[in-house]
Amino acid sequence: MKANDIQGINELYGAISGAAGNIIITAHIRPDGDAMGSSLAMMRYIRSIGRQAFIIFPDMYPENLGFMVRPSETGFIISAEDDFGQASELFGDAGLVICLDFNRIAENRCGRLASLVGDFGGPRVLIDHHPGPELERFSLAFSETEISSASELLFSILTGMPGIEGDAGKLPDGAGEALFTGMTTDTNNFANSVFPSTFRMASALLEAGVDRDGILQHLYNEYKENRLRILGKMLEEMTITDDGVAYMIMDRRTIGKFGIMEGETEGFVNLPLSVGKVRLSCFLKEDDGFLRVSLRSKKGVSANRCAAEFFNGGGHEQASGGRLYIPGDIRDISEAAAYVERVTHIFMNRNNGQGI
Repeated sequence: MKANDIQGINELYGAISGAAGNIIITAHIRPDGDAMGSSLAMMRYIRSIGRQAFIIFPDMYPENLGFMVRPSETGFIISAEDDFGQASELFGDAGLVICLDFNRIAENRCGRLASLVGDFGGPRVLIDHHPGPELERFSLAFSETEISSASELLFSILTGMPGIEGDAGKLPDGAGEALFTGMTTDTNNFANSVFPSTFRMASALLEAGVDRDGILQHLYNEYKENRLRILGKMLEEMTITDDGVAYMIMDRRTIGKFGIMEGETEGFVNLPLSVGKVRLSCFLKEDDGFLRVSLRSKKGVSANRCAAEFFNGGGHEQASGGRLYIPGDIRDISEAAAYVERVTHIFMNRNNGQGI
């Protein structure tokens, strides 16, 4: 269902206003700006029409996105990793679950929440922009891929709600800021996955008074010194292959040495694409039993297909992610570089180097 489907929007409004219990909003593991922005905007809307809502993330949002949350809202945002008991209790009392920014009810997307979301006996709503959604598992689904972010998709839905009816200035207090922030992060500040509708959304929110300069200050100018120093190290050690592939590998020792927290390496994968000959960028970060893999590509090279075929993942055509398992895919991190070079050589030399 598209975001401008009036019947679907009315169904969603009826599901929210008529839910038999509290409403739960959830998003993917390691919530990023888009997951945060869409979740907060949804909660603020639900509370504005007199219903109670809780955001339950699989794990806690990163510290650098904490500015998005108001002090009065902290009690309504729960991490299942930190308090699975409370999360289970809230699911047991819920009348509606709204899933944002993920397409499948699976552990690699929902973490520990996969069982709670999957076993929930009431209606589930999906609002997502990733390809391949499990539409059959949702009572109502808004799914579009030709859109920048879940935040943009939700913007279209909320502005179609009764009482708002296309006027972004009538969005609940703080909802516009959350949506603008989510869209900004998922487009890398309008650098990728941007559509005409994205600029229309931005214009409408700016006209409604959203402070873009303030949002950009929080997002990009309040990092700790350690982020810049580890970025310098990663760029110095970056490898660029003859196939036009750049890759950087961050091991746990380096993460510990620089004191890097969740979210502080956001955007690293985009930087190698500024090199003219680089068409695919890979950033690998060591975790417990696997390497997280982020992929970005220039037009004509499918990061999504590369992630799906070689990195146990997927996503968007030019922005995707996945995992490299230890010892499933490689024996240890020392083999990661050779693996990346081997599989990307295969990938980039298909179909006259188009990487598809």
